[in-house]
Amino acid sequence: MKPDGSNPEQVTFDELNDWFPHISPDGKWIVFISFPRTVDSGQHPFYKHCYIRLMPITGGEPKIIGYIYGGQGSMNVPNWSPDWKRIAFVSNSAFLNY
Repeated sequence: MKPDGSNPEQVTFDELNDWFPHISPDGKWIVFISFPRTVDSGQHPFYKHCYIRLMPITGGEPKIIGYIYGGQGSMNVPNWSPDWKRIAFVSNSAFLNY
């Protein structure tokens, strides 16, 4: 979308709910959280099994780069390192059943 929020454009086309996109500082990548469709996206889910995925800004197949237990709050702020080689996120892995 444009900086003013107008003209949103869908960039993912799969069977997951995709949330909290963050564009890399170089403008080439998008990183975001994905939930299975069984997770109600209208409730700002948290403490759920989800994925961190990465894809080129120009489109294409997203790649899973992390499996986390989180959701709302896991990537709510700009999270790319200045050199765009790392991202920061929160995972509540203490809640996983092993």
